Amino acid sequence: MKKLLLASLVLAATGCFAAQAQDTSGTQQANGSWTGSGELGFASTTGNTRSQNLDAKLGLNQENAQWKNSFFLDALRSKSQVKIVDSNGDTLKKYNTTANRYDMGASVGYKLDPRSYIVGAGRYEHDQFGANRWQAILSIGYGYIALKTQRTELSFEVGPGYKEYQPADTTITVNGVSTPYHQDRQKEVVLRGLVNYKYRLTDNTTFENTFLTESGSKDKYFQDDAGLAVSMTKKLSLKVGYEVRHHSSVLPGVKKTDTLATTNVVYNL
Repeated sequence: MKKLLLASLVLAATGCFAAQAQDTSGTQQANGSWTGSGELGFASTTGNTRSQNLDAKLGLNQENAQWKNSFFLDALRSKSQVKIVDSNGDTLKKYNTTANRYDMGASVGYKLDPRSYIVGAGRYEHDQFGANRWQAILSIGYGYIALKTQRTELSFEVGPGYKEYQPADTTITVNGVSTPYHQDRQKEVVLRGLVNYKYRLTDNTTFENTFLTESGSKDKYFQDDAGLAVSMTKKLSLKVGYEVRHHSSVLPGVKKTDTLATTNVVYNL
C-alpha cells in the first residue's frame, strides 16, 4: 500500500507537469495554468543552547473548465543540543533529533459541471515522533465548489477511502517493569472529508484554512491548518500559521494531539 501510494503520487504529479510542459500552443494558460506557493521557515540558536529548526511547504493547484487538481509536499525537522554523561563520567554534547516529519499528497478532480466534480486523492505521511510512524490513504469522492469570487473561495470534498498505518512504538509498564511494545500495521476503510476556505481580507492580506478528516472505526484523524499571509511584493509574503493534528486512538504514553506554530517566508509561483 505504501509503495503503491508513493508511486501513484509521483506518477500523478509527473503526468500533470508533463502535460503542462508539452502544451506550447498557448491554450494551457487560457484553460487554467498551475499556480501555487513555496514556504520556508528556519531558526537557529547558538551560545548556551543550540538548536536548528526547518519547516518547508510546497503547494500547487490547477483548475480549468474540466479539471481541478492539486499537489502538496510538507517537511518539518528539528534538532537540539543536549548534554549526556558517558560511562567514564565525562560530559558530552550531542544533537538529538526532536522532530522529523514529511507528508505529500495529490488529488485529481474531474468536473461534472462548473461546481461539482469527482475527485481521487492520495496522501502519505512519515512521522518519526508522531502517533503513527507512517500512514497512507487512497480515496475517491465527490467535491463541490460552494463559493468562488475574487475575495472568497470555499470548497468541500467527501468520500470513502482505504487507509493503512503503522502505530508508533512505545513502552508499557507491567509490574513495575517497562517493556517495549510494538503494534502490527493497521488497515481500515475510512471516510475522508476536506474543507478548503480562503478569504482575502485586504489587497495584501489573505486568510486560509484547510480542514481534513480521515475517520475510521479504529482511528479518527483530524488535521486543521490555518494561516494568515501578508504580501510584501507580488512574489513574496510573510505567513504565520497554526496546525493541529489529532488521533482519537493512540498507544499508552503517546499524546493524541500535536500542534505546530510557524512563521514562514512565502514565494508565490
